[in-house]
Amino acid sequence: MIRVLLATSAGALLLGCSSGNDSGQAFPNTGKGVTTVLETELGNIHIEVYPEKAPISSKDFLYYIEEGIYQDQGFYRVVHPENDPKKMGMSIVQGGTLDLRPYTALIEHESTETTGFSNIKGSVALARNEPGTASAAYFFVNVTDNPFLDHGGNRNQDGQGYAVFGRVTKGMGVLEKMQELKTYSEDTKDQLPPEFPLEPNQTLFNPVFIKKTYRK
Repeated sequence: MIRVLLATSAGALLLGCSSGNDSGQAFPNTGKGVTTVLETELGNIHIEVYPEKAPISSKDFLYYIEEGIYQDQGFYRVVHPENDPKKMGMSIVQGGTLDLRPYTALIEHESTETTGFSNIKGSVALARNEPGTASAAYFFVNVTDNPFLDHGGNRNQDGQGYAVFGRVTKGMGVLEKMQELKTYSEDTKDQLPPEFPLEPNQTLFNPVFIKKTYRK
């Protein structure tokens, strides 16, 4: 089953900085960070993860990076105020495995209440259904501040939010470009692969492929 970010017509689904590359938002008390690079068709994205503050989520993400699991996978979903079904102004880009299956066991939910992080612009978090169903197979980047995705937020009924484990330090401009790409529409939704039960206007017509990943 696909792990997603929010409620859509398909049910409970997955899923500050300038318009330039750098996040510009510092996380408090992050501990030692680990820099990773995702080379995509549109440019490189640098994600710094924080194992000391979010050990479970970070470990899973780093495994996917180091094992090359994201290679030939990519980014496939964009949400912005115009296609947000809950009209909350949410803006994210979601990626991971294009077959939408995890390559490791599902992991425990690391609440933002526990880590002290927040779903601010540039932060990276794991998508999920109910708590305990997250995996680095499906992660998302907050393209704006989305505080309703934190613990206690009202985006989902359980109020547990989404586990933030890192932030984009370079490449936000690449993610902003992704949000401008063509998505499926009501007229073309019959062309959606059956394994993508997402809202058509949130699903990229052509995913942005990840060519290579590594720790820097």
